[in-house]
Amino acid sequence: MADNRRRKKRKKKKSKKVVIFIFEVLLLAILLIAAYFIQMVNRIDYQSMDESEAGINDDLDANTLESLEGYTNIALFGLDNRSKNNYDRGNSDVVMIASINNKTKEIKLVSVYRDTYLSVGNGKYFKCNNAYATGGAKQAVQMLNSNLDLDIKEYVCVDWAAMVEVIDDLGGLDIEITQGEMSQINKYKKDVDLVTGKTTPDVTQYGMVHLDGTQATTYARIRKLAGDDFKRASRQRIVLEAMLEKAKKADIGTLTSICNSVVDDISTSMSLSQMLSLAKSVTKYKVASTTGFPLELTTKHMPSMGDTVIPADLATNVKEIHEYLFDDTNYVPSQTVQTISSTIVNNTGITTEAALINTKDYNETAGATGTDNIKKSTEEN
Repeated sequence: MADNRRRKKRKKKKSKKVVIFIFEVLLLAILLIAAYFIQMVNRIDYQSMDESEAGINDDLDANTLESLEGYTNIALFGLDNRSKNNYDRGNSDVVMIASINNKTKEIKLVSVYRDTYLSVGNGKYFKCNNAYATGGAKQAVQMLNSNLDLDIKEYVCVDWAAMVEVIDDLGGLDIEITQGEMSQINKYKKDVDLVTGKTTPDVTQYGMVHLDGTQATTYARIRKLAGDDFKRASRQRIVLEAMLEKAKKADIGTLTSICNSVVDDISTSMSLSQMLSLAKSVTKYKVASTTGFPLELTTKHMPSMGDTVIPADLATNVKEIHEYLFDDTNYVPSQTVQTISSTIVNNTGITTEAALINTKDYNETAGATGTDNIKKSTEEN
């Protein structure tokens, strides 16, 4: 009996030690994970932005506010600064809105053409990418909200180096390119190499090809072919969707590597908890549809600006984009948007009666693997 009691006592002590050991291991793991994420947060160029700084129009009607609920709208800016990690100023060659339906996880992407004549802040009307050049990301977000009656509170900024690193960590992208696009990649990849310090080989064939980070980033910059900047915006969305689809298939090690690589090379208003919330649902996200903005447009040579994209007119375009993004058929432009719209008409002479440029063949890139099958993607959807 005594021996049995001693054995039971030893087992209890051993069990207790095992429990304590397991608890200590778990605690250590939690601390290590916390330290890792704190280290990552400290490396991110995090710029908080409250609602008052976002420039959300204060005359949005109740119906508009209600239609915006249920969506997370994020501004994406891609900078052409010819340098790394310089996010204070610079023209934003990529101005994009990612609108996420919080229930379905469907994403709609809108490329705002960088040369669009809009109110860029402080009473100035200019090409919209000037907002970032003048006041950085916050002024660029304010520009989008004030001109489009949106409620964007978050943004992410990347430069060429960040794009190259992420795509390379994903193992490159498979994109269908034309012979002309192949030539343009080979001609201009040197610009990206100058920023990253890489030496990138030529692309030697066209059709469905595998592009590394530099080649894919250069592809997204092409604008000296048919379609000009409208088609370049399509290429940017094709690359972004290809990155998302590749990330959805990546293992945790690859995603961790991407975080480590790119964390020094982005600027964002999003907190760690917001980023983690989005990241944990990455496999559920799907780009459902894409378009460009303005949808109804023409171009005009403007003093000190050159060829400029003019909405015909802004109020009409904002109505269309609210119906497109939020299925809001009852949207009425705020007085702020109507005033901006009238000012653009007065400054440019462009009204809804203008001869429009057809960009519809470039708009729907969801599911497209290259610019040659955009129209096929449109027909299938």
